[in-house]
Amino acid sequence: MKPALLEYLLCPACRSELRLSATATEGSEVIEGRLDCDSCGSGFSIVDGVPRFVGELNEDRRATADAFGSQWTTFDDLQSHHEDQLKGWIAPVTPDFVRGRRVLELGCGKGRHTVSVAAWGARDVVAVDVSAAVEVAFRTTRHLANAHVVQADIFRLPFRPVFDYAFSIGVLHHLDDPAGGFRQLAAMVHRGGAISAWVYGRENNGWVVRVVGPLRKLVTSRMPSSVLYWLSLVPAAIVFAVLRTIYRPLASTRWSQRLFYSDYLTSIASFPFREIHTIVFDHLTAPTAFYLRRGEVEAWFRDVGARDVVIGWHNRNSWRGFGWLGAPLAQPKP
Repeated sequence: MKPALLEYLLCPACRSELRLSATATEGSEVIEGRLDCDSCGSGFSIVDGVPRFVGELNEDRRATADAFGSQWTTFDDLQSHHEDQLKGWIAPVTPDFVRGRRVLELGCGKGRHTVSVAAWGARDVVAVDVSAAVEVAFRTTRHLANAHVVQADIFRLPFRPVFDYAFSIGVLHHLDDPAGGFRQLAAMVHRGGAISAWVYGRENNGWVVRVVGPLRKLVTSRMPSSVLYWLSLVPAAIVFAVLRTIYRPLASTRWSQRLFYSDYLTSIASFPFREIHTIVFDHLTAPTAFYLRRGEVEAWFRDVGARDVVIGWHNRNSWRGFGWLGAPLAQPKP
């Protein structure tokens, strides 16, 4: 933990200031220590460079945290296409938009998006995850002076509402209360700031809901992560073979749009096998996954008082949303 993170922290129990005590440091990082609240007596450990604010979780949230913690500690590598993926998920936001701003990322996983946002010139990017993936994210980002990693529950965040921009990619649809998670995202942004979210769409995903959903919920999400890793190699190999022999060769032809699930599968057709394996594993490991209609996502932004909202259909299988909380600071480029 960099001491500069204190600028953003408050006690999640009583919303008072926290006092930092370091017992082990490495350069600018506090590796071991505590954050204590003198108002209510709460205390929180800093372990392996990461402040730990996670308390008791309900069964669903604990299962989800365990599943994604295992995923991102296994698939911990960064790929060259991750930055372009992020740009697609948060459009119309651009790298220029985040420059100089205080950014909050809810659900950072292994820190692949954190690295990009920090490199785009954010004043600070504070990356949060409830799972053990924060340890990977810390290793990935500790060399970046403007990147911070925190382990916390989205429903009990330890932050001041001072962020200029907050985003969440692929996380809200795995919560037991996606709308409530979105409200927490918005609550951390000051009036005049902006928010983005990307979630699975219900439209065009009926086959996933009917076929993959029950298999994931009843079978694969209950498997030990190590077993699922090896089992998922089989469908990953099949998907990879189909992508390389059909979707990638036809991507720039008139036949492309006649293919099943064309927009999405064409978009990942050039990914290396490791990434295809990650995607397959991801779709099989989560205990909870909601597929949301456009109207539901629109309602989230409306309910937090967002203005100038832009809801976009991404790869014809997911929704990306952007909006301002109050008067905008500056419009992002289309």
